[in-house]
Amino acid sequence: MTPRIDLALAAPFTLGGLTLRNRLVATAHATAAVTDGAPTETDAAYWRRLAQGGAGMVITGGTAVASESTLPQRYLTEAWRPEIKDAVRRRAEAITGGGAVAIAQLVHLGRETLGAGTYYAPVSAAAVRSPREASAPHPLGTEEVRRVVDAFRISAGNSVQAGFHGVELHAGHGYLLAQFLSRVNNTRDDEYGDRIALLAQVIDSIRTEIGECPIGVRVSVEPGVNSGLGLDDLIELLPRLCAASPFTYVNVTTGVRNTYVPGMATTRPPLLESVARLRAAVELPLLVSQGFRAVADIERALNSGADLVGMARPFIADPDFAHKMVSGDERSVRPCTGCNEGCRTFEPTGSCSVNPELGPPGALARPAVPLMLTRPGSRSGAVAVVGAGPAGMECAMALARAGGEVVVFESAQDAGGQARLAGLAPHRSGWQKFVDYQRCRLADLGVRVMPGSSPTAAELAEYSQIVLATGAEEAVVPVPGGLPALTSTDFLHRYADVVPCAPRVAVLDDGFGWWQGISAVEGALAAGAREVTLITPGTGFATGLSPENRTQLMNRLAGAPLRVIAMSTVTATSADGLRLRSVMDGREARAAADVLVTVGERRPRRPDFTPATGQTVRAVGDCVVPRRIAHAVAEGRAAAEAVAARPL
Repeated sequence: MTPRIDLALAAPFTLGGLTLRNRLVATAHATAAVTDGAPTETDAAYWRRLAQGGAGMVITGGTAVASESTLPQRYLTEAWRPEIKDAVRRRAEAITGGGAVAIAQLVHLGRETLGAGTYYAPVSAAAVRSPREASAPHPLGTEEVRRVVDAFRISAGNSVQAGFHGVELHAGHGYLLAQFLSRVNNTRDDEYGDRIALLAQVIDSIRTEIGECPIGVRVSVEPGVNSGLGLDDLIELLPRLCAASPFTYVNVTTGVRNTYVPGMATTRPPLLESVARLRAAVELPLLVSQGFRAVADIERALNSGADLVGMARPFIADPDFAHKMVSGDERSVRPCTGCNEGCRTFEPTGSCSVNPELGPPGALARPAVPLMLTRPGSRSGAVAVVGAGPAGMECAMALARAGGEVVVFESAQDAGGQARLAGLAPHRSGWQKFVDYQRCRLADLGVRVMPGSSPTAAELAEYSQIVLATGAEEAVVPVPGGLPALTSTDFLHRYADVVPCAPRVAVLDDGFGWWQGISAVEGALAAGAREVTLITPGTGFATGLSPENRTQLMNRLAGAPLRVIAMSTVTATSADGLRLRSVMDGREARAAADVLVTVGERRPRRPDFTPATGQTVRAVGDCVVPRRIAHAVAEGRAAAEAVAARPL
């Protein structure tokens, strides 16, 4: 790899006596590949692969400093325990062996429970309830605060002894150190009423333990004019903190729990316009994070005064992100879509919707088994992939990289399948980015794609193997009556034209609270709907989304003319509206509407043809069973590997 010397991001940087090979930082995140508080071999393999991908510095996350800051599942690393030092050492050596500077981020959650049950009482600077929790926390006494200081010191010492170059203190995202920094949450009248006092003591205490090793501080701009820790607060506090207790670098990001991992609606880095202000406020090395994916944005941040630029999910989607960016090969970066699905669910560990190489413990990739529709045939030669959605294009990409001859047929004029459809909705453009990536990679690999073509059995007979990736189609929900009705698929294609003539839009969800109904709602609102009514037989709106996606969606919809009618269905329509029936007690009601959008079951769409003699046919993705894009991508890759295992 030859660095692009004209790119600021490719330049080395010295931090606390350590040389970073470039300005790209993999900021703190975790995969939950931790057992009983100790990182596993799967964890080490993840960090090793990431570091080998070229990041200048890698910061590990999910590392707690005290038992009261852990979860019952114990998938946070328990840094205060000396007996896990060998497991932590494997993690550190995985990073340093890959050529990156290794930093362990340390956190105490304080009053934030991450929405999970805990064995211990949440604690904070004062008995001020988090907006994300049902009860106010226990306010820490003075001696209890001092025990927190000691917990950070012990954990930092253990981390450095295990091989990390330094530590980062998590004083952002609404966690304990941030709670003390906040003028809203910190209402104390003792020595810790000085908002920087706790963090300063933690820094000083750690310095006695690890000497001159780097100590970073991560802070976040919290949303809302009355958050107590906005940009103005940080610009006031950071110079004071650095003067009182010098540290090595500051890492600035945004958000609190459920907003600090932004979804697709965030299309540009939130802090990009604030870099110059931050640079003027602090003299120490400045790392800015969140939402950085494009070279242009990274370069602008560096040219505006940032020394380093951080990102997490782009490295999960493509561990070679840094190598590709540094060499000027941005086009080949497998893009993070911002979907907040696999990387935020931890079932059982973190995964990625677009990266099939990231598998659960014990697996080298995401488990995926294409459906065999014939017995393995004896023929060799070219391969036909029928369908240019995420599954089909992933399969064709992998086959072409393996040196196979492959042709892709697509009945539509545009590639992308269900991903392209999802990308038509407002705030969901991340899926189109992935479609564009796959399409461009096919072009770069010289794969012939034939849009607008549905091959006959005779045309397919010349190919040795066939991979069907023909996707799914939405079933029509039969609702009697005279009101115009559209499927959610049709509506996403036409909402800009439909809504001006039908400004009262009703959406009948399927009860599963997923994006089809939500995107219909957002499409109607974006097109200027006067009133949107969401009817669902389920218990609520957007119940299928991750907490991050649901919180950010509700923030977007605040003040919108949206009415939600839960535990109900539509039994009939008339020219002026809908007849509703409760699924609980059967009571009927009416609702006004000019058009009804229905969310129907997605059903496999698979061509019916007779394979030629000796031909091998597999099916992948939604044409097997409609599921998530993660399944489609993984099955497409697995099909390519199965095909390549036989002579092509």
